Amino acid sequence: MDSIIDAKEFQIERKRFHVEFRENDRGKFLRITEEAHGRRNTIIVPSTGVGDFTAAIGEVLHTSRTAAISTAAIS
Repeated sequence: MDSIIDAKEFQIERKRFHVEFRENDRGKFLRITEEAHGRRNTIIVPSTGVGDFTAAIGEVLHTSRTAAISTAAIS
């Protein structure tokens, strides 16, 4: 059985997100669930990969911001 260490819920537009840090007999993990239009999608990241996961998100966001700034400068 999983136990929740910490959890946050929030809504963006019509999507509801649940971000939970949990633990079970196999270890700790991050669970991110998206609910929209009666459907639910979940990803689970083992605690050993949370740093790499958040770094990858940061890199993608940085790249998209840089691309948006470059595109705006050209226009």
